[in-house]
Amino acid sequence: MSRTPAQPSAASATPMSPRRATISDVAREAGTGKTSISRYLNGEFNVLSAELRARIEAAIERLDYRPNQMARGLKRGRNRLIGMLLADLSNPYSVEVLQGVEAACQALGYMPLICHAANEVEMEGRYLQLLTTYRVEGVIVNALGVREAMLKPVGSGGIPSVLVDRTVEGLDADMVGLDNEAAVRLGTAHLLERGYEEIVFVVQPYEHVSSRRRRVTAFEDAMRATPQVRADTVVLDLQNDEAASAALAALDERIGKGADERQHDARPRIALFAGNAPVALRIALHLNARYGPQWQRRVGLIAFDDPDWAELAGITTIRQPTRAIGYRAVEFLHQRIEGLADVARECVLPGELIVRASTGG
Repeated sequence: MSRTPAQPSAASATPMSPRRATISDVAREAGTGKTSISRYLNGEFNVLSAELRARIEAAIERLDYRPNQMARGLKRGRNRLIGMLLADLSNPYSVEVLQGVEAACQALGYMPLICHAANEVEMEGRYLQLLTTYRVEGVIVNALGVREAMLKPVGSGGIPSVLVDRTVEGLDADMVGLDNEAAVRLGTAHLLERGYEEIVFVVQPYEHVSSRRRRVTAFEDAMRATPQVRADTVVLDLQNDEAASAALAALDERIGKGADERQHDARPRIALFAGNAPVALRIALHLNARYGPQWQRRVGLIAFDDPDWAELAGITTIRQPTRAIGYRAVEFLHQRIEGLADVARECVLPGELIVRASTGG
């Protein structure tokens, strides 16, 4: 016995999605041609009468027309896409730079493509290749902690690029970042004013990262001017647990010796200067685990970057203008995309000393 297929009920039927309005629909609604609509969308208001502009605007609003920006961009040879390569999105510095990048992209009409390499060199190269296939108009590179050689294909590929807080030998590109030398001098001057007799600069491996090299060099230069204060640089490799443990044990030995030397003096004699926020966090956690909440009575600590937890832990920092760095990087890139052909520029912004309890604040 044959059965008639059941018809879907009104409740179960899936409604058809409304068709999106096209430029032809807007032209018909406004009583004009597609050329006039294109001129309106491109901002060529001077060639349209006030009455026609009002009709077009009303038609766009009635039809809820949304132009396909990607299609329009490709037709003009522009897609308004820029790539941003991030080495470590878990680093608060990178997140805050990204916020500045996004704000500038919104203001200048760009769409950022964010690529997180997670400190993996192979992934960085893969993302750079991917960005070229997407025909991005430019690239911003905040790749702290990875090999500089991987960044060179960006420049040789003819894609405008801006580096954040680093330079790359052989790559002719603009750079925006912190004035590292001035920031180091600011931090060391503060520690010297506080009367520390030994200062240890603690930094991640710096051979392949220009900003870290600059900070180490600036620290050594600053301390040469005060030979009465002992100074040293210690590498803390956060990617190697065994090496990191050995470095922290060596710091413990220094701190213990400094505590013995101070005798009845209530002030610690040794201070640690952390090269960035991840280093500072590892040091602070270690000191708290070894010496307890009163670790600041044994050793001073100052750090680059000013993440939220630094205030909670009472750690003195050098705050970077991270959002301004990200915003300025997009402005530099925009100027290159628009045809600026000057020599590579370097824009360095000042840091701000935030004094807290870890240095006797």
